[in-house]
Amino acid sequence: MTKRIVVLLIFTAILAAAFFKGSIGYAQATPLGTPDTSQYTWTKFFSGVDSPIDITNAGDGSNRLFVVEQGGTIFVVKNGILQDKPFLDITDRVVDDVVKGGYTERGLLGLAFHPNYARNGLFFIFYSNPDGDSVLVRYKVSSDDPDQADPSSAAILLTIKQPYENHKGGQLAFGPDGFLYLGSGDGGNVGDPQDFAQNKTSLLGKILRIDVNADTYAVPPSNPFVGVKGYAPEIWALGFRNPWRFSFDPATGDLYIGDVGEKNWEEVDFQPASSHGGENYGWNYYEGNQKFLPGIVPFGLTMPVYTYDYSAGCAIVGGYVYRGIALPALQGVYLFGDYCYGHIWSAYRDSSGNWQVRIFAELGTPISSFGLDEQGELYAVGYKGTIYRLRSK
Repeated sequence: MTKRIVVLLIFTAILAAAFFKGSIGYAQATPLGTPDTSQYTWTKFFSGVDSPIDITNAGDGSNRLFVVEQGGTIFVVKNGILQDKPFLDITDRVVDDVVKGGYTERGLLGLAFHPNYARNGLFFIFYSNPDGDSVLVRYKVSSDDPDQADPSSAAILLTIKQPYENHKGGQLAFGPDGFLYLGSGDGGNVGDPQDFAQNKTSLLGKILRIDVNADTYAVPPSNPFVGVKGYAPEIWALGFRNPWRFSFDPATGDLYIGDVGEKNWEEVDFQPASSHGGENYGWNYYEGNQKFLPGIVPFGLTMPVYTYDYSAGCAIVGGYVYRGIALPALQGVYLFGDYCYGHIWSAYRDSSGNWQVRIFAELGTPISSFGLDEQGELYAVGYKGTIYRLRSK
């Protein structure tokens, strides 16, 4: 390939990227200021789902949404209408906690579509199997029905042994680099008694980064601990208790993480796009900004950018930076919530680099997740079975 052709291809790619970003509202990367909360409302989009745990899109141009039920089913939503037949049903493969009733942190917890899903039909789920262990599985869509997965295509890529019944994480997200990021909790119990979050050989209490563009998975050679003795090479970041939902800002590539606290503090963690990974976010030396364990704390921990105590909520739910087109004044604002109280906050960094965080809304129902459609518009998942969409008044 000649140098002239290479330069032309690069220039074309830059133009395409600029056009793409501008076409869906990325032009204003920095927030204009604190959002005027009186201008927005969360309206019911649809209901009738059972313990919904996530909602996402396939990025395939179909404008469909996919809602994940903790019990093991995924349903397609077309034009706001929930389809009758599930896209995927793995209820016979998940731990039976979710059918017994009562609170559980296990079940079907995560879904991510391959960035090239429109061509390869691949998607990935993360769930608790009947033994209680966490499993990452790759599936493929049916060859003759885009609203149906092929159940025979299941391929287990990774199994993480779980010691207890809580703190499973479960978020799956493809980063701007095309790699799959997976959030795993510390394995459960009180205070991380086996110190998994700080154990560099364990995959628990971490965000993992893997390459799933093969029959199995591979470790990207640029992962921070590749070749470092005493570290699992899959680790991208460590020191998490239960990173319940993280997301990348599609305009900047920055990573926002909601990590559920032990008994006093919830926290928002942040990793800039310039990071090469390897951050230690502190659990169980710290809960939020407060020391949790007595004794010496290692140097170089990355502290949260925002914390709140149990007077405001009891289980943070990480959200998304808004990059849609319908609500231009929200460009660059990160919205996140709390499961217990149904609060939703807005957050952004001002021109001085300081984080500005405010209550944005009161949803009035337990929030289990947030999600985006293909246009970048934002949805909140009510765990009681209703999905809400953010709109202007």
